[in-house]
Amino acid sequence: MKDKYTEELLKKQVLDIMDEDRSPQTNKKGKKKKLKGLKVTGITLLVILAMLLLVVGTKPGRSLLYKVASRFVYTNVQHNTPEEEGKEVFSNRKPSENVVREDYVYNYLIFGIEEIGGARNTDAILIGSVNTKDGKLKLTSLLRDSYVEIPGYKANKLNSAYSRGGADLLIETIEKNYKIQIDGYASVNFKAFENIVDLLGGVEIELGKEEANYLNKTNYISKKSNRNVVPGVNKLNGNQVMGYVRVRKVKTLGGANYDYGRVVRQQRALGAMLDSLMSSRNILKIIPISTQALSYVKTDLSQRQIEKMMEAVIENKMTTMETFRVPVDGAFDAPKKYNGIGYPIVLDWETNRIELYQFIYGYTKEEAKAALDKINK
Repeated sequence: MKDKYTEELLKKQVLDIMDEDRSPQTNKKGKKKKLKGLKVTGITLLVILAMLLLVVGTKPGRSLLYKVASRFVYTNVQHNTPEEEGKEVFSNRKPSENVVREDYVYNYLIFGIEEIGGARNTDAILIGSVNTKDGKLKLTSLLRDSYVEIPGYKANKLNSAYSRGGADLLIETIEKNYKIQIDGYASVNFKAFENIVDLLGGVEIELGKEEANYLNKTNYISKKSNRNVVPGVNKLNGNQVMGYVRVRKVKTLGGANYDYGRVVRQQRALGAMLDSLMSSRNILKIIPISTQALSYVKTDLSQRQIEKMMEAVIENKMTTMETFRVPVDGAFDAPKKYNGIGYPIVLDWETNRIELYQFIYGYTKEEAKAALDKINK
């Protein structure tokens, strides 16, 4: 009897609920619930917006973003030594001596490795500098044929140091000769360089008539099907850009020639690649491109160093890049032979170091001379 009573009571409760659903009063309640739901959603969106403003609008918030972004970069690049599980890789290089350093400047060596016929020369050698004092990004190209002292070896061209002792010896050679501190490096081989350009969907570069004709008639562009460039602005693929940055024997658009012209082309190509990446505002495109592009890069930077670099660039609103070249005009010789080395570039080191310090550190000429005198003593 009790069970039958319970069953009837349950049926009545269900019918009552169904009747309420059909009643106008219930519809009002439904609307109220809907309005309440919308209100909750709106509040949630406002909270999310407030959190985003907190992250982007405050330094502690942005610091969190730098940590996330630096971890993304660090995870996707190659490291100079095998990474132990759960541990960061740090460089084994000793602190530099007899070099100019400033707390407000970070100097990073950037180089491209040409591996043709078993050789491992660095045909593109640049120093990327982040100057937080004047809020500028700076890119200095070092000519590969510069005659330098190589620790532990006979003096030779700068581009031969890497083949003798890898990145560490190349950095040691640059610090010994140019007398500036290098805080880390990033390198890429030429094949990977081509792949990165293709990942970006190609880059736009303006060619002079002489450049275009030369690229179409020589093997600098290795694939014959790609030898179809024209004077003016071209959308170049990786193979074409690789040919472009290797050209030495014709003038650039603007008149630079030989190694000086090649340096100009390298700087223009890097600028075009950056423009190509930044022109894509869609983060869904940028992230996979960046992930794969970073996989071609090898570095000795720790995650913390990457994070500090990002923070320096963004907090100081660095959006433009200045370029420079060593040796500077009028401060070198280019003999056919020097100490048994064919066609080296022999630098007037004092003049070039002083001008390099002025460019990277923002010194006056007098300050640059004083800094050089100090380390020479």
